[in-house]
Amino acid sequence: MADTTKGAGSPPAGPKLAILAGGGTLPARIANAVRGQGREVFIVAFDGHTDPETVAGVPHVWSRFGAAGTILRRLHEEGVGEVVLAGPVKRPSFTELMPDWRTARFLARVGTRALGDDGLLRAVVREVEDDGFRVVGLHDLLKELLTVAGPVGRLAPDADAERDIARAVEVARALGALDVGQGAVVQQGIVLAVEAIEGTDAMLARCAALARPGTGGVLVKVKKPKQDRRIDLPTMGVTTVEKAAAAGLRGIAIEAGGSLLVDRTAVAEAADRLGLFVVGIEIPQ
Repeated sequence: MADTTKGAGSPPAGPKLAILAGGGTLPARIANAVRGQGREVFIVAFDGHTDPETVAGVPHVWSRFGAAGTILRRLHEEGVGEVVLAGPVKRPSFTELMPDWRTARFLARVGTRALGDDGLLRAVVREVEDDGFRVVGLHDLLKELLTVAGPVGRLAPDADAERDIARAVEVARALGALDVGQGAVVQQGIVLAVEAIEGTDAMLARCAALARPGTGGVLVKVKKPKQDRRIDLPTMGVTTVEKAAAAGLRGIAIEAGGSLLVDRTAVAEAADRLGLFVVGIEIPQ
């Protein structure tokens, strides 16, 4: 593990927060927001996943996924009270993990080959909590990220789009119940693509060649039916809008209260510019 020197700071306004940082901008946003509240932050950055800019000027340590024992020991040494998981990561294979004894024991106990992403992450959360830390959700720290019901930009789905949304919700929830994925693309009632381990961006990249003539399809992202809201909520931002437009889609629907919208203003501007609707939808539980 590579380390940095701790910086001095004002007394914390709450428990010291550890951010287990994946890719994208969310880890840095969380760090900036929490430090702005006067709380101390410590970032665990993962080799090959975390953007180096995320840890600039923030106390941190670089690690690999398989070093669970070392990571947890370091969090205790840092006086961490709460932990948040932020940012996407590509699920590593067993050979990529190079597990230490703690990770190997964990993998042997949970049998990860039988677990989807949600099941594995819930097991990780239990392991972290059993070690004495409190796991919190992104929406607990940045409440403005939680999607609300209704259109995000100027456009709204018409009756045809609403029917495609309903079909995509049905498909996505069925996939989620099996802990497979969180999204689906439907056009004119036809399922063009479903999300699995490749993620939303790769799923959208496939859709351009699969599109039917006529009005474009819709992307729907919803949380899995039994998903822990503290981890891996469906997340979208400007990049998702741009990739959906490139795939020829007409709009995006995401679960209100069960997904994260990164930079709502920028998403609305991008959607209006590209002629797509983005809408938060309520899903009966």
